Amino acid sequence: MKLLTQEQQVRLRNNGQFNASQRAEGKPETDFMPVVKLFCPWGGATWLLTELDPEDPDIAFGLCDLGLGFAELGNVRLSEMEAARGPGGLRIERDLYFKADKTLSAYADRAARDQGIVA
Repeated sequence: MKLLTQEQQVRLRNNGQFNASQRAEGKPETDFMPVVKLFCPWGGATWLLTELDPEDPDIAFGLCDLGLGFAELGNVRLSEMEAARGPGGLRIERDLYFKADKTLSAYADRAARDQGIVA
């Protein structure tokens, strides 16, 4: 399974382009709702992604939780996630049933309280 659908790629790219233009104009960035949730089936890692870098669409921005008891906002390289393999060849997967119900910062606030992403 591909990490991102075409629709998700378009939404992530549009979000990234919008916030890049906001930064360039000195305006506040938008706190988007996550577009996609990715997870590691052989561990506790979870990613909620909101944007793709308009200059390098292999770089996504979101809330990243490696299952160590804390999550942080930051960037992740999609090609590295696609290359990751676990036991028996398991791969990072997309949560097919995830529907965001709050902004990324709200998920980050809850992750800080709960010591991990709850989505």
